[in-house]
Amino acid sequence: MVDGSQSGELLLMQDMGFTEDGIERRRQLVGLGPRDAARIAAIKHVVVSKSEQLATLFFDYLASLDEGRPLLARSDPADRARRLTAEHLVAMVGGKYGTEYVKQRIELGLIYSRAGLETRVFLGAFHHLFKAVGDAVMAEFHDAPAEGFESFMALKKVAFFDIGIIVDVLVFERERVIGRQQEAIRELSTPVLQLRDRLLILPIIGVLDTHRARLLTDGLLRAIRANRAKVVVVDITGVAAVDSKVANHLLQAMTAAKLMGATVIVTGLSSEVAQTLVTLGVDLSRLNTIGDLQGGIEEAERLLGYTTVAAAAPPNNHDNHNNHSVPTHQESA
Repeated sequence: MVDGSQSGELLLMQDMGFTEDGIERRRQLVGLGPRDAARIAAIKHVVVSKSEQLATLFFDYLASLDEGRPLLARSDPADRARRLTAEHLVAMVGGKYGTEYVKQRIELGLIYSRAGLETRVFLGAFHHLFKAVGDAVMAEFHDAPAEGFESFMALKKVAFFDIGIIVDVLVFERERVIGRQQEAIRELSTPVLQLRDRLLILPIIGVLDTHRARLLTDGLLRAIRANRAKVVVVDITGVAAVDSKVANHLLQAMTAAKLMGATVIVTGLSSEVAQTLVTLGVDLSRLNTIGDLQGGIEEAERLLGYTTVAAAAPPNNHDNHNNHSVPTHQESA
């Protein structure tokens, strides 16, 4: 059984395509091969003995940057990131760079992403960390600098392998957040509301460009299907202007809605927009228009078979003759 964090990492690995073949390809891209194992093993004791010190150096550097402080603002993720960074350094010289190794890097990447750590800040801190690793290795091999350099360069391949994974996680998570925000904006910019059973209303406010018109069509058709709508009132009172492309998109949306069994009524067509459509030569015969929103709703209710019945007001002792009508709707048989 895996906990929520582990399952999240596994799902992310699947989403990002981290298969065994993909991981092997990443090792090949940085040139990490069997010969590097012996060179890395020669400096293992240096890195392991200084792992805690090096992890502290990494986070002290982040703390010195305004952009790095969000990661340290909350103790729980910061402490976990510190522990994982020390473990990360030990694993770098462990000689095994398979699925479990990659999963640990993904976990670190997720912590950085959720804290809002920018890619450039992570790269700067990692470079600072790895310079310290190089200094420690060269100090250990002061009598054999060439051997120390070769071992450090082998470990550098692992470092680039790690950087590729963590940066990919940061970018992937950022793009996923942006995608969710864009989806939320799309839903807010083209809200399809259910006014009553089988009747939808779509108020459009602001600039209606080609991109938004396409989103409108997609949202409208999904809403028609989900609500089994028969009539849709599209109110464009708040639209100042349209061009020929947008007008054609609207006509296509109405045609598609008709194919799905729904009638579209357009309300709030301003004189400026109407004149523009005429000038552009748009085929207005395909538009079912009503002057204002109230009239459009009344027409929609008529098409659905609703009728308005005047209801007598309750008796009033002060003025028995001062009755008023309350509109109610009854669906005809």
